[in-house]
Amino acid sequence: MLEKINAYLTPAMVIALLAAGLYLSFGTRFFQFRRLGQALRATVGSLFTRGRRKEAKDGITPFQAVSTALAGTLGTGNIVGVATAIVSGGPGAIFWMIVSAFFGMIIKYAEVLLAVEYQIKDQNGSLRGGPMYYIKNGLHMPKLAALFAVVCLLASFGVGNMVQSHSVSDALHSAFGLSKPLVGLVVAVIVSFAAFSGIKSIAKICEKLVPFMALFYLGACLFVISANAQKLPQALSLIVTSAFHFRAAGSGILGYTVANAIRFGVTRGIFTNEAGLGSAPIAHGSAEAESPAKQGLWGIFEVFFDTVVMCTLTTLVILTSGLWDSGLNGAALTTAAFSSVTGQFAAGFIAISIFFFAISSILGWYCYGSSCLSYLSSGKKLLRLYQALFFLAVIAGSVIRLPFVWAISDTLNLLMFLPNMTAVLLLSKTVFRRTKEWEQTKNKHHDP
Repeated sequence: MLEKINAYLTPAMVIALLAAGLYLSFGTRFFQFRRLGQALRATVGSLFTRGRRKEAKDGITPFQAVSTALAGTLGTGNIVGVATAIVSGGPGAIFWMIVSAFFGMIIKYAEVLLAVEYQIKDQNGSLRGGPMYYIKNGLHMPKLAALFAVVCLLASFGVGNMVQSHSVSDALHSAFGLSKPLVGLVVAVIVSFAAFSGIKSIAKICEKLVPFMALFYLGACLFVISANAQKLPQALSLIVTSAFHFRAAGSGILGYTVANAIRFGVTRGIFTNEAGLGSAPIAHGSAEAESPAKQGLWGIFEVFFDTVVMCTLTTLVILTSGLWDSGLNGAALTTAAFSSVTGQFAAGFIAISIFFFAISSILGWYCYGSSCLSYLSSGKKLLRLYQALFFLAVIAGSVIRLPFVWAISDTLNLLMFLPNMTAVLLLSKTVFRRTKEWEQTKNKHHDP
């Protein structure tokens, strides 16, 4: 049933995502292209300044916000999602994943900008923001805001929980023979210790964990790609040509069409960078930002780094190994690709990478889910019930079937996308105005 729903609604979501990205691009005069270099300097460049370590009084710092958001996006989608996209849609799916990312950059920029524009202080004096707040306070549609909060709350069990725990239990079982339920239990215990500390503590954990795990995985990818450097031109050519051509079934992989390449490229791209879903703005809405537009630059960086950089590197590892049509799928395919260079160490490396990615993603999505719950109700009993169910879902995800997990995730992605993108488009004038004001201020003061 879920697969039928996804097959029916996914084409509409793909068209809506590309159309919304095109509309926001024209409205900001293709801001994500014109200001990409400045966005990287204002975000990544700021990490090397003294201000990076400044503590936030009422919320979290901009860097902690992006670390928490990246914790949610730099998940197993970068390892497992890329592999399934290649198997299901062919190498051309990655081309469409990157295309959708460039539109996703401006969409997430708009989401983050609106999250800061309409952020509030809760009864405890902490900053809160996200789609539920800009839908309620910007559009004055509290029922639609509540609907988003409910869907995001449910999504925290699927896209940011069971998918991650399944991938890490599968990887650790394959690499070290560990019991899947035991792995799920251990992950649940680790997450529970961090989760009970609150969003500020989680943000501090992510601030340290995310850069480490990203550099760890990025370095390994570059090592494998450099070892297969002679196959790199062929791999790049395969990505482009496969994006527009049909391949018959055979060689251990299903036949695919251009439509399949677009479908799986865009949907797996959304799964990994979450542009349009409205999840990452919840983290950014807790940040003490200088301005809505400047915080929005972190949204551009998130999508660029997650999809254009990390997913592309995983793709090149798989394609240069020559194993993309071997009949393997998911983590097994990525592991085999690394094994072509690193040998017996590949399984352990992938398992450890997935472990770090999964833990950070689950923590990030716990923040999203608990924030949505606090928007709907401030009752502590409900929070305790949510925590118990969330930790049980970690264990359940470790043993549940993968196709079912992916089907749940794709359905919940669709349900989050609809109210959030409706709000972003209806509030686009605010995005355009704030962008213009930021650019005018920047040009006046020459401030990157």
